[in-house]
Amino acid sequence: MSRSNASTPLNIDDYILMQPETFQTTLEELRAIVKMVVPKAEECISYQVPSFKHHYMLVGIGANKKYCSLYTMSSTLTRELKSELKGITVSGMTLHFLPGSKLPVTLIKKIVKMRAKENETRALKKK
Repeated sequence: MSRSNASTPLNIDDYILMQPETFQTTLEELRAIVKMVVPKAEECISYQVPSFKHHYMLVGIGANKKYCSLYTMSSTLTRELKSELKGITVSGMTLHFLPGSKLPVTLIKKIVKMRAKENETRALKKK
């Protein structure tokens, strides 16, 4: 695979391979959870962030120097789930997890399902 710019990932596999090894497993787990909930979600890179589309942008995943992150892409969702997010590092619409830590799979599945439903409702309204 040739890349025009070594710092720009072409796809989610590329993005994950660009991260430190300690982050790769957690990113793969996040990806697998999203795909388990919405198997037909389209994978893409948007603004250099691994993202998933289901009608519209669904969620994204990523890494920074300290955390692996789930981008919920919904400020109302993080407000609605505030009590369920206790103990999780949250900034705005983003949930942060230490690489290698046990992910709150049930909560992540719930978030992805809620986002899928939001996108489906929005798509139906546009028809």
